[in-house]
Amino acid sequence: MSRPVVGIIGNHALLNESYPVHAGGTMNSEAVADVCHALPLIVPADPRYVSVEDLLDTCDGFLLTGGRPNVHPEEYGEEWTEAYGTPDRARDAITLPLVRACVERGQPFLGICRGFQEVNVAMGGSLYPEIRELPGRDNHRMPPDGTLEEKFALRHTVTFSEGGVFHRLMGAAQVLTNTLHGQGIKEPGKRIVIDGHAPDGTPEAIYVRDAAGFTLSVQWHPEWNACNDPVSRPLFEAFGQALCSWHNQRRPYKLTA
Repeated sequence: MSRPVVGIIGNHALLNESYPVHAGGTMNSEAVADVCHALPLIVPADPRYVSVEDLLDTCDGFLLTGGRPNVHPEEYGEEWTEAYGTPDRARDAITLPLVRACVERGQPFLGICRGFQEVNVAMGGSLYPEIRELPGRDNHRMPPDGTLEEKFALRHTVTFSEGGVFHRLMGAAQVLTNTLHGQGIKEPGKRIVIDGHAPDGTPEAIYVRDAAGFTLSVQWHPEWNACNDPVSRPLFEAFGQALCSWHNQRRPYKLTA
């Protein structure tokens, strides 16, 4: 039998500081192939090359990846300032309507970091430009120096809602995760359920209420060490089940609340 196809949302980058590419981290493809048992396909997230309709027809589900550029604040009714960092309007133009279409169709997606933020914005929510500048909040950004192992090291706990979707999926009310983000949820979008928080109150785990399909999204980076990490693996395994359901029967699959 053929494997489900996962559209991994690519990020624009410059190779050797001069050659433009659309790229995706190897760890994303590894998690999709080895844990979800699906076919990873890098998507050039730019409406000049792909359409939402094409992606929905070609892929069984989507991995909304992290990325250095941020969602443009105009997407949630705020003016851009330097505090919001570098945007990527081309990616916004693909991912935001893609999220809404997947919610409507029941087609599965897993949001990670920027992808988590895209899901909130797509559903009408807003973002803080810099979490660490808020009173009582911690610095959630990636350490500027060190090896990849040090940058993706587990750094704080996430506490899930008692008996909620993530609690049941993980088999624990509290887990340990990495953290590599600057922005975070300000106002949750319509139907967005915040199901997990960092110790400083930052939202870390969400899903879309009453969605037909799989819509789990996390602020941390579960693609790192996904095969072995006890938090990452069940998340990608559940995503893989949703992908298989859509691939084989075009039938939505979700973890019920």
